[in-house]
Amino acid sequence: MAFSLMRFSLPGLVALGLFSNLAKPAASDWARWRGPDLNGISSETGWQAKWPDDGPKRLWKARVGTGFSSVSVANGKVYTLGNSGRGRGDEKDTVFCFDAATGKQIWSHAYEARLDPKYYAGGPSGAPTVDGDRVYTLSKRGLLLCLGEADGRVVWQKDVATETKAKRPTWGFAGSPLVIGDTLFVNVGARGTALAKKTGSILWSTGRESSSYSSFVPHVRDGRQELVMFTNDAVVAVNPKTGGALWSYPWETKYGVNSADPILIGDKVFISSGYNRGCALLQVSGGEVAKLWENKKMRNHFNPCVLIDGHLYGFDGNTGRATFKCLELATGRERWEEDSFGGFGAVQAIGKKLLIISNDGELIVAEATADAFTEISRAQVTGPKCWTTPVLANGRIYCRNSRGDLTCLDVSEK
Repeated sequence: MAFSLMRFSLPGLVALGLFSNLAKPAASDWARWRGPDLNGISSETGWQAKWPDDGPKRLWKARVGTGFSSVSVANGKVYTLGNSGRGRGDEKDTVFCFDAATGKQIWSHAYEARLDPKYYAGGPSGAPTVDGDRVYTLSKRGLLLCLGEADGRVVWQKDVATETKAKRPTWGFAGSPLVIGDTLFVNVGARGTALAKKTGSILWSTGRESSSYSSFVPHVRDGRQELVMFTNDAVVAVNPKTGGALWSYPWETKYGVNSADPILIGDKVFISSGYNRGCALLQVSGGEVAKLWENKKMRNHFNPCVLIDGHLYGFDGNTGRATFKCLELATGRERWEEDSFGGFGAVQAIGKKLLIISNDGELIVAEATADAFTEISRAQVTGPKCWTTPVLANGRIYCRNSRGDLTCLDVSEK
């Protein structure tokens, strides 16, 4: 089974129309979920992969409340969300903005929101999206906020779930907002909802059915613009201008939990889900989808893999146990497995190195090589439970655990 494998990158250089306005943040910033290229891979250089025995220097630490929201970093500021709930009926979500270098809180914005624990700690799940002088966040119950980047003032807010009458998924909305040009896309409703980013007015919505938990991934296939995402029972591509379905492939998982974003490579789509569902590589031609292979060797329960040089790196988990694996994309063949992370975790890539956080708060740097798991550095940087993707931006690594300990580490080259 031979085909050309390329690392997914944004198609702005070749696309016309809407996607030509898909602004790409600065390479060293991480202004949205999955980073500048929306693939979990950073092109940053000039950082230290090899650490002292006691780990990298901690610059600052903050408490942000319960949750699993990752961080976004832009223009010297760090953004994330957490919930202050302690089961007393006074729960609130808070959007935080910190100075990236010092950890000084610049502003915060709080709103009433339930903690909503259900077999896990609860709290918000989606990452903030920074676009110019605006910050966009989506709560578990469908409240979409547009905040001023400078001071956190509310520019507009909209209860998207209520207005579209979309059913809330069991564990709440978890996708991160995506901005393309003047349009804001969120995974609320059957196949998502689009809004005018400046005003919050709804441009289109796609039905009241419950969404799943992934975010939109933009792609250009045969010159056609599409947004690819999971529903609760399929992977689908929609027309970004209308919300109409362009193609779909059924993918049912227990409890409708399809969380890991699809990975797009030319006319191929890699998908993976937990609850022992497994993974598959699909090929799309026009509106037709063919399965190239399927197995249970990669079961991404929460976070997606990263794809480097034709190989997938990510956490494979089932019934509470998880290991870190490398799979060959073309065939689905497992190349290696590493069982030293104590359960679920998350991964970001920086060039051809992997930045991995374990369930217990160990941070690891490893080579992205299919030959064997090759560790470079390892350090205990926070306490459990860590399901949130670590972020390297501008020589600093940001990690957070479920109880809301946000840690900033200095890995810049001196």
